[in-house]
Amino acid sequence: MIVTCLDMEGVLVPEIWINVAERTGIEALRLTTRDVADYDELMRHRLSVLDANGISLAQIQSVIAAMGPLPGAVEFLDWLRPQSQVLVLSDTFYEFAAPLVKQLGYPTLFCHNLVVDGGEIVSYQLRQPDSKREAVLAMKQLNFKVVAAGDSYNDTRMLEVADAGILVNPPPNVVAEFDQYPVVNGFAEFKEELEVAFAHLETDSIY
Repeated sequence: MIVTCLDMEGVLVPEIWINVAERTGIEALRLTTRDVADYDELMRHRLSVLDANGISLAQIQSVIAAMGPLPGAVEFLDWLRPQSQVLVLSDTFYEFAAPLVKQLGYPTLFCHNLVVDGGEIVSYQLRQPDSKREAVLAMKQLNFKVVAAGDSYNDTRMLEVADAGILVNPPPNVVAEFDQYPVVNGFAEFKEELEVAFAHLETDSIY
């Protein structure tokens, strides 16, 4: 049995923080895990910017409510589910993700939680350190074969331990640093690469 572990932002939905930056006009919020490898450093930066500009959780949620999945994402998940178990592993937060998960048809999502005080985001609580990698390792310990796919620095740790790893819509800097992984752009190419990975794993071939 194969489990496909997917990143959420950049793979199934647009980048939340970039949308927030565009809506608020705060360019400092455009940084994502595609730019900064250290997630704690990135989140400390975001929290500082939110505090300095008085941006509340409700304001961010209003931006997210106006977003939707990437074109073709729902159909892609409908195609994938009959072929593989599907698990979405994200470094977003449940307080952000709910409306997007609903639009995607409620895939299983493992992510983190925000710490909110009086409507203001004051901190965050990780599910566990390096949670994407740990989730993939847990699936393998349960004797699943795992295909992992993502677009950013924070995905490469799970790609490293998966049976097959794929970069989806990645920026050039991530491609340059992690050129050992196949790169796909768009769902048509992604489907083709997944079919190759599934075929190899189903026959116990080296991939």
